[in-house]
Amino acid sequence: MVQLCPGSNALDLSDVCVRTSLGAIIPAALVLALCLFSISRIPAFARPLTSAIELPLRSFLTLREAEALDGQGEKTGDVVVDNAVPLWRTVLLSFVALVQALLWSAAGAYSIITTKAYIWMGIAQLLIAATWIYASCKPVFWPKPTVHFDLFALFVLHFVFGIILLGGTLYEHEVFGVPLPPQLQFLGLISNLIAILVVVTIVGNMPFELPSNRIKREDIYVKHSPEDYATMWEWITFSWVYPLITRGSNMTMCEDDVWKLSPTQQSRPVFIKFSTITRSSLLRRLWAANSKDLILDFCLTYVSVIFTYASPFFLKRILDVIDVRTAENRSQAYIYAFLAFLCTLLKAEADVQHLWFGRRAATRMRVELMAAIYDKALKRQDYSGIVDKDKAKEAADKKAGIKPVENPTADDPKAGADVGKIVNLMAVDANRIAMMVSGAYFIYGGPFEIIIATAFLYKLLGLSAFAGFIVLLAGWPLNSFVTKRSIRIQKGVSASRDKRMAVLNELISAVKFIKFFAWEDRWIKRTMDARGVEMNWMVKARINSVLFSLIWTSAPILVSLISFFTFVYQGNQLTVSIAFTSIALFSMIRQPLGIIPAWIVQILQTGVALKRIETYLEEDEVDEQVSSIKKTRAPCVDGEDDTLSIENGFFKWNEVPEKPEENSKAKGKNHSPTSSSDESATAVDSESESIRSPPEDHKFELKDISIRFPEGELSVITGPTASGKTALLMALLGEMTTISGKLTISKNTSNIDENGLMHSISYAAQSPWLRHQSIKDNILFGQPCDEGRYNDVVECCALRPDLNMLEDGDDTEIGSRGVSLSGGQKARVALARAVYARTKYVLLDDPLSAVDSHTARFLYERLFRGPLMANRTVILVTHHVELMLPGTYYLVRMLDGRIDTKGTVKDLRAQGILDHIAQDSTAEVKEEEPIAATETPVEAQEDNAEADASVESKKKPRKLIKDEHREAGGVKWSIYNAYLKASSYRTWVMLGILICCSQSLGVIEKLWVREWGQAYGDDAELAPYIMASSVLTENEALMNGYVPYHDHQHYSNSYFHVNTSGFSPIALPDVHEHPLFYVGVYALIGFATAAVSVLSTAIQYNGALKASRSIFRKLLTGVVCATMRWHDVTPAGRMLNRFGKDIETIDSNLASSLSAVNSSLATFAAAIITVVIFFPIFLIPAVVIGFFYRMLALGYLKTGRDLRRMESNSRSPIFSGFGELLEGIVTVRAFSAEQRFLNDLHDKIDVTTKMWYNFWMTNRWLLLNFDALGGLAVLTTTLLALSSYVTAGTAALCITSAMTFTMSVYWACRFWTALELDLNSVERVVEYLDLPQEPPAIIESSRPPAYWPSSSTKEGLLTVEDLVIKYAPELPPVLHNVSFTLNAKERIGLLGRTGSGKSTLAMSILRFVDPVSGRILIDGIDISTIGVHDLRSRLTFIPQDATLFSGTLRDNLDPFNEHEDSECLDVLYRVQMLSQSAYQSQHNSRTPSRASTPDDVASSAASTAVTDVESKTTISLDTQVSAGGTNFSQGQRQLIAMARALLRRSSIIVLDEATSSIDFDTDAKIQATIREEFTDSLLLTVAHRLRTVIDYDRLIVLDRGEIAEFDTPLNLIQKEEGIFRTMCLKSGTFAELEAAAKAKAERDAVNASA
Repeated sequence: MVQLCPGSNALDLSDVCVRTSLGAIIPAALVLALCLFSISRIPAFARPLTSAIELPLRSFLTLREAEALDGQGEKTGDVVVDNAVPLWRTVLLSFVALVQALLWSAAGAYSIITTKAYIWMGIAQLLIAATWIYASCKPVFWPKPTVHFDLFALFVLHFVFGIILLGGTLYEHEVFGVPLPPQLQFLGLISNLIAILVVVTIVGNMPFELPSNRIKREDIYVKHSPEDYATMWEWITFSWVYPLITRGSNMTMCEDDVWKLSPTQQSRPVFIKFSTITRSSLLRRLWAANSKDLILDFCLTYVSVIFTYASPFFLKRILDVIDVRTAENRSQAYIYAFLAFLCTLLKAEADVQHLWFGRRAATRMRVELMAAIYDKALKRQDYSGIVDKDKAKEAADKKAGIKPVENPTADDPKAGADVGKIVNLMAVDANRIAMMVSGAYFIYGGPFEIIIATAFLYKLLGLSAFAGFIVLLAGWPLNSFVTKRSIRIQKGVSASRDKRMAVLNELISAVKFIKFFAWEDRWIKRTMDARGVEMNWMVKARINSVLFSLIWTSAPILVSLISFFTFVYQGNQLTVSIAFTSIALFSMIRQPLGIIPAWIVQILQTGVALKRIETYLEEDEVDEQVSSIKKTRAPCVDGEDDTLSIENGFFKWNEVPEKPEENSKAKGKNHSPTSSSDESATAVDSESESIRSPPEDHKFELKDISIRFPEGELSVITGPTASGKTALLMALLGEMTTISGKLTISKNTSNIDENGLMHSISYAAQSPWLRHQSIKDNILFGQPCDEGRYNDVVECCALRPDLNMLEDGDDTEIGSRGVSLSGGQKARVALARAVYARTKYVLLDDPLSAVDSHTARFLYERLFRGPLMANRTVILVTHHVELMLPGTYYLVRMLDGRIDTKGTVKDLRAQGILDHIAQDSTAEVKEEEPIAATETPVEAQEDNAEADASVESKKKPRKLIKDEHREAGGVKWSIYNAYLKASSYRTWVMLGILICCSQSLGVIEKLWVREWGQAYGDDAELAPYIMASSVLTENEALMNGYVPYHDHQHYSNSYFHVNTSGFSPIALPDVHEHPLFYVGVYALIGFATAAVSVLSTAIQYNGALKASRSIFRKLLTGVVCATMRWHDVTPAGRMLNRFGKDIETIDSNLASSLSAVNSSLATFAAAIITVVIFFPIFLIPAVVIGFFYRMLALGYLKTGRDLRRMESNSRSPIFSGFGELLEGIVTVRAFSAEQRFLNDLHDKIDVTTKMWYNFWMTNRWLLLNFDALGGLAVLTTTLLALSSYVTAGTAALCITSAMTFTMSVYWACRFWTALELDLNSVERVVEYLDLPQEPPAIIESSRPPAYWPSSSTKEGLLTVEDLVIKYAPELPPVLHNVSFTLNAKERIGLLGRTGSGKSTLAMSILRFVDPVSGRILIDGIDISTIGVHDLRSRLTFIPQDATLFSGTLRDNLDPFNEHEDSECLDVLYRVQMLSQSAYQSQHNSRTPSRASTPDDVASSAASTAVTDVESKTTISLDTQVSAGGTNFSQGQRQLIAMARALLRRSSIIVLDEATSSIDFDTDAKIQATIREEFTDSLLLTVAHRLRTVIDYDRLIVLDRGEIAEFDTPLNLIQKEEGIFRTMCLKSGTFAELEAAAKAKAERDAVNASA
């Protein structure tokens, strides 16, 4: 440049030659670069390098690719885009460019000809012409309808230099009086600018992408996000977000009002693309998928940091020139003012762009991780039923008196995640990684800022600047200690939160059961204990962050103190200008220094989260033939063997694989002779050779199984309870671990045989898994609806009468887990689902056990022998062998995990084996078949008539589960109040005082520094200091919850020093002799500020913990004591969401949000006061700017609030659906329905992501607008200050106060929104604090006497008078005017077909539903007058689906430790859970209460193994039970529930057919137990098996909610046309039943006469 323009500096823009040269060289260089890059052939040597650079910068997913991937699922046509380019645009662009080229060429040629001595100016103009030639060719030869980025960049450069050329000419004329150039040339400069403006506008209005044929143009901005289709200008100003904000401020938005995400961020395309990436670790996969966004984020962050420091730099220049008043200086000051404004705008633009890239990467990562976690859940082995080995070990150690060892790796991520943990991975960990990415710019911005600030400091203070940094080095070890500790604490918090969520999950899923037994208090205590552990970790975490803030608030003060000390010690004068500037710089360094360690912690915590997700994603998966997802991704093999068969199979339940190196350690520590599996063993369904393993783990295995089920026939699997029937089905489904042998499953849904059946499986589990949908949707299960087939299925599964009784028929919504149906209905809906699917293989796990006997017979005749099951291979597990035999082709009998007998029924009968399996009752069946056959049609005719009638009056079904409630409008004061009250008002008063202290200390600090400066005498110039934009980063960090919230108060007004005369009544020492005195006082003020800051942090944490404690306790009590009806209609996911995410928000964010709002408001107030005192004229622009602020802020607040609330609500379905899926994963896989669930998840993720993402977009829009307004405010202030001739000091003060003012408004607004959003959690929790509660647990004034209810009562023990019951006021009554009296010690059977009100009657005795009219008296006391706890603790209810809780078997039997071990063993023996020998050995070993030694066990086990009949697994009181008791078979669970009842010895026992899943042998034994054991109790049994109640004292038969018959069994069985008699006839065992009833009557007669 010096050679081209002699005698001038390269950047001296006051020289016309320099201006022209720059204006020519830079655009020309750009064009040259563009031409080079467009060459497609790269020389071979450079290829590796270019591809290495290109790879991370490649777009992960283009819009077209995303649309194509998204279309895969929907089978739409190809994506077509209309790429026509509007002709006028091409013509106009190239015409303007051509004219420009010609004019510049002409000017250049003229210049060269006229000034031959110096031709460079002419050449420069020709260069400019050349760039315009490029611009005119590009749109003609390479036309495209979307933005030309190259042209845009070129035109912007030309525009900048055009302004410089014209502006420079004017500046010279104004300041130096240089005459203007000739008129033509001057006009040329002006028209050049106008032409450039035209082309820039045209290019800027071209869109990024065009909508394809899938998107209607008018839907953009309404249904589809305009993000992809925005023009360049819309993008730069972010105005594409504005329509959403106007929509949000005009109405309360609902889900459809928010536009969809861009396809490039939608879950399905992103996940499909993500799953094709393979890298060595999860971190690398995430990088490969998001590298471009992250790199751009990284680069733009640096651009933003540079501009951040540019505006203070210009500010300093302005103040330097103000002092010396000359025309040149004033002009320069104006130029600097505009440049500072420009820098502010550019910084805002860089910020918005880098934050957008970061947020996009974060959004995608969140989507990728959530979808990957879900996808994994569909493929991973099913680990339900795993016992928490650590707990088992702890319990054993405790018993043996061994102290637990502190294990540093105890909380490390482990495989074998349970439901609670997997949901947490999705909710918390995936989110944490996304948040980390979106805030990553702090990490790379930090060091850069430190370098810049340090350079400035060195200029000011010389080497003494670095003396202070020694403090940082010295404090590093302390800091790293605190950091390390914080990681350990983070793991602890995560693990304890998982444990608390597991307890809550168990509590919420079994809340009904807990209420039956009146155990609420114990469970509340158990949850509060888990919560206590979590709170302790949280207290540790809080103490840690207080330490952190202590280190990082005192460090900067020490640093500046030591630097000043050294500086003065060297004999330098510490003037105000040096002191002030360096203080500002130190405070700038403090920002990044404070953030970096917090970020190190954050990175490490994110590392923990990544590790947890990675561990989970690496868990074992099921086989390819099991998972339809893996199969579709794997190539299809022809000629598959299409049968279901196992050859020499040896199976065990899934276990979490061991880490080999841990075993060796574990053996050393583990003081009990446990087998090597130390992580978690799977104790499941039953017996094994228990000699090898100690009694805790009864492991179950299937051994030498070889079986091939005959095609198209009915096969029956039978065997005693816990013999491995379910396990065999699981093995067939591929859900067990195959140790050896070959399993063949033919699953190929696309392969359809001649009967129209798919080669795939349908399955009905033993405990039916139903989804939270309508009954119809449950049966269809995603298959297309075929009305005829559907009606046949409903008919054959005996569901028609049930549907007719339900008001909404098959549109009735089922709650989660099917709560609103009875056990039998659930089983039949699951059965119907399996039958409806057109599958070749139907696996049914004991569907008959939950239905009554005549329904079982109906199912056998209409379903199993009917056309629906023809040509299908049906495998049925059942105890009803006699019923099924006539239609059975193949029979398998299981015993102890082995196949005892197998073969066709014909062969077995020939061998005579059949008689053992089932007494051949064919003769009897034959006699009665005609009756049964004639009767069914009658029922069918009635039903059809009813069905026709019901079609006409079809109305919209009532929703069982109401949509989740969402608040509208602002957060109510009552919500704030609820939180303030919970954290105690005292806390907030103290915090308020501290905030005021901190603001005052800030002012005092400034005054002191000024006093100090004045001590040097009046000649000391008050030089200004650098303005830090630190406020932004720290608060941004705070918003995202990164920085441990501490001192914002510091820089709250670090920008003004007061410029009035001195205030020293006291004579201060001379500054030259005692400079350190001044430094000392300064330090004192600093430490006081730090102390205030730390104190306020501590107080705020204390308040937050208080609030967390009390809110959690209230929420828990409220939910546990809510009415049963409320639990039935509220999905568990919704409750868990309250306990998970919302409580977490209250725990971690709320208090800091509140105090952040307080302190930003305080800063705002301080700024306003300052401005009013020193610069009242600023109030005029301030009011105007304030008005715009308010407008923007309100739009943002309203929109942001709605979006955030919808995001919270749309999160619930993901988690409740996910929890639901994890419970029913076996069913989903059996049906090959995984892909459908995955698609469903993609839609749900898209909804919640679109809320989250659009919320952040509105936030960015606000940031950009506020930054622009802030820049404007500073500009107006600067111009005002310049025009009114004030001194430099006051000007500095005014400008900085204006900056403080704008920043504090912005942050008050951001924090306020954040606070409202956090309060959204409080709002959701408060909504649950006043749920409909059950009647009080204990009414002190009327407590029943201790002996109540007494078995010795002579009158009726239980009297029901005119009972009418409704489930909800708007529903029809379920029971009408029921009255009866039952006497003490009677045994009463309660019968009636499904849905006749049996269970309701039983429930009303326990007061789960209060009668509308009528009353129930127990032993003379009306039960509605006493507390429910008193009532339920005196009665015993044994429900259909017995629930067990995690813990030991003893905890389950006797949770309050009211009984001896011997009593517990005794009841286990009585309900046939322990064999005689095992019972005796344990009983003897128990007498002194100690852990049984291995020898005892061995001897008992050995004897067990010998006697084949009693081969029960050794179960002891210390056997671990997994959550929900899934490691026991359903039959065993019911036996344990019986044992519980035996132990309680109540006078009234209500039994809800608890024997439905037990084989007949065991059932007979139990019935005997009931007869012998419950002799002193009134026994009320809700029965399905007639033989259970045939020998009871009296039977009540209910029909449609009324008592139809009430008499002794004999009288009822002989009553012609009676309901009971009809039932007996239909059951097929009439003669047997009649004989039993007669025998009973004879016994009674004998007893009576005796």
